[in-house]
Amino acid sequence: MSKNDNRPDPLSIKDATEFKRWYWRKEDLTLIAKHYGVKSTGAKFDILDRIAHFLDTGEKYSPKDRALKNNRTPQLSRFDWHCEVLDENTIITDSYKNTQNVRRFFKQHCGESFKFNIAFMEWMKANIGKTLLDAVEEHKKREQLLKASGKKTKIKPHNQYNQYCRDFLADNPNLKMSHVRIAWAKKIELPSETGRHVYEKSDLEFLKN
Repeated sequence: MSKNDNRPDPLSIKDATEFKRWYWRKEDLTLIAKHYGVKSTGAKFDILDRIAHFLDTGEKYSPKDRALKNNRTPQLSRFDWHCEVLDENTIITDSYKNTQNVRRFFKQHCGESFKFNIAFMEWMKANIGKTLLDAVEEHKKREQLLKASGKKTKIKPHNQYNQYCRDFLADNPNLKMSHVRIAWAKKIELPSETGRHVYEKSDLEFLKN
């Protein structure tokens, strides 16, 4: 947490409900989890749930972690998506990761404007055994459908920042991302009764300070 952060000391919070009212960055959650001896790796919201479960029960394994542990299957592939040479015939393995190496491949085959989005990342994870050529064709198909429909990509509920950016700029087309970042930084220093931080017209007041 930064020196100018108005959020409370996370270690002073003793129950899950209060903890979830505040916005925590992944690096915050990692440090907090390590302090409590809770598993600190994985997706941001998995770490958040582990900490919340620990605060309420004192247990260091969340129900999700326990279920995964009981149903763990060994990873079969040792293919390293960080450094292996990729081509259209490369098979998507169970060790697949969205690395810079993969990003370079897709930019080469789909154009410099290529960006990972959640729906496409989920497709990659769900299509072990297909090739990167299949993935390229899938991405191009999705882009064509998106342009034809005139719709924007759907933002997953847990991606609060992306949704905030979209809503802020849609309501204030004359403003820029620099304004969004200022408002967001102030917004997440405040608690939310729902645990979510969403754009409100009153957030423009943050830009006056």
